[in-house]
Amino acid sequence: MNEMLWPILIPAFAGLVVMILPAGLHKLRQAVALIAAVLTCVLAAMLFSKEGGPPYVLPWFQITQTFDFEIALRADALSRFIVLAANVFGVLVVLYSLSYMKGRERLREYYAYLMWTLAAANLALLADNLLLLLIGWEVLTVLLFLLITIGGGAAREGAGKTFVMIGASDCAMLLGIVFLWQIKDTLTLSSFSHETVDGGIMVIAYVLLLVGALTKAGAMPFHSWIPKAAEGAPVSVMAFLPAALDKLLGIYLLARISLFMFELSLGLRLALLIIGAATVILAVMAALVQHNLKKLLSFHAVSQVGYMVLGIGTGVPVGILGGLFHMLNHAVYKCCLFLCAGAVEKRAGTTEMEKLGGLARAMPLTFIGFLIASFAISGVPPFNGFVSKWLIYQGLLEVGGYTSAIFLVAALFGSALTLASFVKAIYSVFLGQRPPELANTRPAGFAMATPIAFLALICVLFGVFARVPIQYLIGPAVAESGAGEIRLAGLWEPGLATLLLLLSVAVGLVIYWLGSVGKARRTSIFVGGEVHDAEEIRVPATGFYETIRTAGPLEALYREAAEGAYDIYVLASRYGSNIVGMLRALHNGVLSSYLAFCVVGLLILMFVLLKI
Repeated sequence: MNEMLWPILIPAFAGLVVMILPAGLHKLRQAVALIAAVLTCVLAAMLFSKEGGPPYVLPWFQITQTFDFEIALRADALSRFIVLAANVFGVLVVLYSLSYMKGRERLREYYAYLMWTLAAANLALLADNLLLLLIGWEVLTVLLFLLITIGGGAAREGAGKTFVMIGASDCAMLLGIVFLWQIKDTLTLSSFSHETVDGGIMVIAYVLLLVGALTKAGAMPFHSWIPKAAEGAPVSVMAFLPAALDKLLGIYLLARISLFMFELSLGLRLALLIIGAATVILAVMAALVQHNLKKLLSFHAVSQVGYMVLGIGTGVPVGILGGLFHMLNHAVYKCCLFLCAGAVEKRAGTTEMEKLGGLARAMPLTFIGFLIASFAISGVPPFNGFVSKWLIYQGLLEVGGYTSAIFLVAALFGSALTLASFVKAIYSVFLGQRPPELANTRPAGFAMATPIAFLALICVLFGVFARVPIQYLIGPAVAESGAGEIRLAGLWEPGLATLLLLLSVAVGLVIYWLGSVGKARRTSIFVGGEVHDAEEIRVPATGFYETIRTAGPLEALYREAAEGAYDIYVLASRYGSNIVGMLRALHNGVLSSYLAFCVVGLLILMFVLLKI
């Protein structure tokens, strides 16, 4: 059997086994899921280690003489490294779930859905047939809906919104695939090579596929399903899908259509740059004022997509390299952040930041992992997020012109706001005074702590030794796309900078130790110049940026955003209801009205047929 089939079939079969196992064999169900995830990851690593290879083609059925549907798989440089990354995250999330999901209901379905998600993702990534890719894509949509519903309660509304938005984008993808088949008379992905997108139906086909990619990745204006899903979905689901797997798949499709299948015009590249910059700024502005840790992380999961779109939109090799590297880096640190949030939720019972604080001593490993991942997402050296953002900045500079300077400023400003947002999150959750009800909070267990530690370590290694993933993971995909020669003369060299940063940390620790040697002075609490009777006052950090919410024109924007004024899902529902109401009003039960409809319809048909 072909080696590309195994990463699809093994998790698919494991999910079936998990689903049919008796209810009393819960430990066995977990073991089957973990073993299958590890085995699939090993097979993905073996597939990655091979330099390409012939595609696998299995004819299935024929509809017409020109339409043959076949199971066609191909592992090129782009799909190989993303398949490997997706399955590594699969192992980490299954391991994490052993502890995080303990005591919850519907665990049989949960582990089965995780396994089938891996199978569907591998199918979509390895597919060399557009319809086969769409099948894997659709299965993922259904499984994401089912996984979100496991959270129960408020999760059902988020699951419904997710299903509608991604399902609608899947319909757009299907229509785009139909157009491409009409143009090229083939559904084989590898048959499309830098097709010129200069107008007409080809532009429509590209845009329809672009909608599918951007919705899956969570770019604006197709992003609102991610914050809604975060309200009730299990954190492990958010860490695996919206934070990691959906980003990998969405940006994979964006890269596939923008770098391999089509040759984009300047107008389309400019559109990508605008979408990227808007996503960076608007989503991070929304994240600044969030009071719930999961909602804050979900908006940052949206914001970071903007950098990936910016990198690919530059069209230059170094920018594309940065965009794809940021895709991988984002999956690493965002998955780590969500897993840390899940550990906090498991031990503290909430992710409302006003109810948290002072957990650094109680959960030291979770704190360190969250701190490292926060620095990484904020673009602080020497972590991985800084390197990929640096490459994107270089790509924007290489494009040149006043327009690219605007996008560069937006990207830099977004990083600054991201850091500001995570200062609030770090202080709210881990620093400050611990509420009395959290006095007995325990550290995260082994199953939850291990994935956090591993991902935090990757954030460091991919920053300090960035040339390794660039050379062996991302570089071959960029080279295979035909984007041009990659010049890394300006790549940040982390050696000296890392030593200086470590030295500064060491000096800081010494200063902290010296300050804690002596006995702390105790004094009365003053509030507004008056002595306060309480022994302690907690000052939650959630009010840090409330002045932004109420500042001038931003107040109206935030208010309208909270009411869904800029949510494409809400707008579509509102105007769709109006159209349905108008059509319903036309059905008045009068025979002459229906005859008039028939006459108008016939006239339109005659006009169309005569024109043809």
